[in-house]
Amino acid sequence: MVKKKTKEIKIKKKEGKKKKRKNKTKDKKRKNKKTNRKQNKKDMITYNWNCKTVDVYPLDGENTDVVYNVHWIVTGTSSQLDPDDNAYSATNIGTQQLNVSDITDFIPFEDLTNEIALSWTQAAIGSEGVTSIEDNIANAIADKITPTSITMEITG
Repeated sequence: MVKKKTKEIKIKKKEGKKKKRKNKTKDKKRKNKKTNRKQNKKDMITYNWNCKTVDVYPLDGENTDVVYNVHWIVTGTSSQLDPDDNAYSATNIGTQQLNVSDITDFIPFEDLTNEIALSWTQAAIGSEGVTSIEDNIANAIADKITPTSITMEITG
């Protein structure tokens, strides 16, 4: 009888090891799915900041056409294409007021570029704010690529 019990214990141990191996494989697959979602979310996205629309004070002290508010539009375009071969994209818009109380290096309006207005805007928003805006766009694109909710119509 002792030998039978030993065999039964060995068989149960082997079965337990097989179950553990299966669970490890499932865990790896789950982990890979999560990683892939994160990679898709951060799929090569190009961000285009448009800061060309501005509000100005016609006269502020000795300066004319002083930019005090920037209307920004950020469009993120993914390198991943939809079934119709169009890039996935998402847009976020907003405004950012600028501090014009102590202008040291005034730039005349005719010399302004999108790049200059962009640098002012991003400095005023702060790096965490810029990251948040771009993350929101990345999340919107990820949701288009792998929707978590869709709208359907009942036909019957």
